Amino acid sequence: MLTLSSITVRYGEQQVLHGVDVTVAAGELLAVLGANGSGKSTLLRAAAGLEPTAMGHTTVDGRPRQPLDIAMVFQHIHLVRRRSVLDNVCAGALGRLPLRRSLVPALFPADVREEAMACLERVGLADRAHDRAGRLSGGQQQRVAVARALCQRPRVVLADEPVSALDPAAAEQVLALLADLAHDEDLAVLAVLHQPALAARHADRIVGLRGGHVLLDGPPDQDVDILYQPESLKAVS
Repeated sequence: MLTLSSITVRYGEQQVLHGVDVTVAAGELLAVLGANGSGKSTLLRAAAGLEPTAMGHTTVDGRPRQPLDIAMVFQHIHLVRRRSVLDNVCAGALGRLPLRRSLVPALFPADVREEAMACLERVGLADRAHDRAGRLSGGQQQRVAVARALCQRPRVVLADEPVSALDPAAAEQVLALLADLAHDEDLAVLAVLHQPALAARHADRIVGLRGGHVLLDGPPDQDVDILYQPESLKAVS
């Protein structure tokens, strides 16, 4: 479903990604692991079109990426805390509403609100639809963000460190939810993670980056320690 081909990103003279190739199938949760500075988040942003690339391209189902093909779930959840949970989820539909509707998001049409409620039901939070978003726990807020992404009707979901600010129990819930959505909704889900054990429990496949190169690509139970070794230890081994 999602294909990243020869993705190369440079910041001035520094090359951050070196011709990276990654694919994510429909119905698959792919976890991207690596040490700080390995290029994980840069790869995700390039996939979403948020980071300019020096070379390479992104396709969805064999065609050039379109804005509504891909939804993002961020580390910083970016909910409007004083608005209702339901309004926050409805915001996922703004990209496909006429301009006059998108300028007045309080007037979401009935069909969008119905769809948003279905998305909240999918993430287990329909009973909190009319609460202010700021009253929810961190894990609940991230599940609302996932529901908002679903309301966009994407074919691909990109999650940039979606559980880094959550406690272990909430992190497990969010990763299990992303895995279920990939499998049940036939979505391609790519998640950047810092927790190898969490990836091993929930991902269908792991890609490991080191220094802007793909070093590992395989099953979730593979040994990923090499991704986190200092360069001096890697040279000795």
